[in-house]
Amino acid sequence: MYFTLYMIEKKNIELEKAVLIGVITQNQDEEKSEEYLDELDFLTFTAGGEVVKRYTQKMAIPNPKTFIGTGKMQDVANFVKENDIGTVIFDDELTPAQERNISKILNCKILDRTNLILDIFAQRAQTSYARTQVELAQCEYLLPRLKGMWTHLERQKGGIGMRGPGETEIETDRRIVRDKISLLKSKIKTIDKQQAVQRGNRGKMVRVALVGYTNVGKSTLMNVISKSEVFAENKLFATLDTTVRKVVIGNLPFLMSDTVGFIRKLPTQLVESFKSTLDEVREADLLLHVVDISHTNFEEHIDSVNQILDEIDSKDKPTIMVFNKIDAYEAEPFDEDDLVEERTKANYTIEEWEKTWMNRMDGNALFISALNKENMDDFRKRVYEEVRDIHVTRFPYNHFLYPDVEDIV
Repeated sequence: MYFTLYMIEKKNIELEKAVLIGVITQNQDEEKSEEYLDELDFLTFTAGGEVVKRYTQKMAIPNPKTFIGTGKMQDVANFVKENDIGTVIFDDELTPAQERNISKILNCKILDRTNLILDIFAQRAQTSYARTQVELAQCEYLLPRLKGMWTHLERQKGGIGMRGPGETEIETDRRIVRDKISLLKSKIKTIDKQQAVQRGNRGKMVRVALVGYTNVGKSTLMNVISKSEVFAENKLFATLDTTVRKVVIGNLPFLMSDTVGFIRKLPTQLVESFKSTLDEVREADLLLHVVDISHTNFEEHIDSVNQILDEIDSKDKPTIMVFNKIDAYEAEPFDEDDLVEERTKANYTIEEWEKTWMNRMDGNALFISALNKENMDDFRKRVYEEVRDIHVTRFPYNHFLYPDVEDIV
């Protein structure tokens, strides 16, 4: 579970108290709902909150008015009032109408998963480019929700002196937000052109991109392989800005980029506004798909990343699966198709990992611990081999400059 990773960090830190709400539906069973709430718990901690209670409800579909049923909503309202809860966070994106209705009942701050992720992105954005992208996503999220921000003008009552001003105020704000969106899109286009020129100036060097789910260890791996100091932290979305470093293995130089991590239920606004950030992935010659093998549902993480790669036309690029955090893997009973028997994680060897189904993905898998620098020699050799093949194809007359993988240390 996510919360076990940071319970120690919670001590001596005053965090905003929050309640989580999720639903169990035909498309999302109880186990799946619990896993999503674990992830939402970690997102809440990353944003600066502490989850004190969770609520789930079995429903065919979420209630169109209040997301959950009226009885369950009253239970939440009572708990919020009795325990001085400041924030209630819903696991799915709320419609503007749902958000307004729930706010009236709970009388506290209401967030959904999208709003929470946008808040984390706003905290984490360091460069002007990242801040612009986050602001664009926030504006696009805000636009349909402006209506509820002017209820104090009572524009629905009508009557003498009540016609016009409320609607005018709303339309003025909508126009301001639309103009802001247009300005931000124009700014992003300008920065995109500048970055395209920068990428063009890198010449024909082979480009390798680290991709993967958020918090799988991409930045840690980047620091190890490039001997740099990219910011890395055990929180979701620690890295927003794409970082590019020149890496040399043997005597072969190439460029490696660390990109923003993906997540399930990623807000549409963020996918759209951050697609330009993923140009490094689009233009990469080789992808290193980093996976947190210690996570119980890493297969779903792989599918989520592949789905987004497909959206940006990068799914068919040459890819090495890098299963990271083998040091944190906790043993569970295995099927015959997995490891032969249950052991403690300390007893797993690289040879045993290579016998699992994960290594049957075209034989294109590596098992490492970037944090403990375990099996990094094999990682370097494998990356060198792939990069050398691409480089020799691009510069056929230079093949004699770069030895075979067996000859590098």
